[in-house]
Amino acid sequence: MLEKEYDYFLRNKETLFATYHNRVVVIKDEKIIGDYDTKEKALKETIKEHELGTFLIQEMSEEEMEDIRFHSRVYV
Repeated sequence: MLEKEYDYFLRNKETLFATYHNRVVVIKDEKIIGDYDTKEKALKETIKEHELGTFLIQEMSEEEMEDIRFHSRVYV
């Protein structure tokens, strides 16, 4: 559902991290529509003007910038 926003984040994460280090950004339609101190504030402010589910909230911290991989050995 938010593939376009997440792809934008992945393509631009180094630049976004440098610009918004330790901030929380809101991405919609391949652009930053806000940056905040906390995820809670980002959500609270963004839903005033944008429908829930139409934007991506991304934290720009060291932990969030690391590539996270999950491995599963589930047999179905």
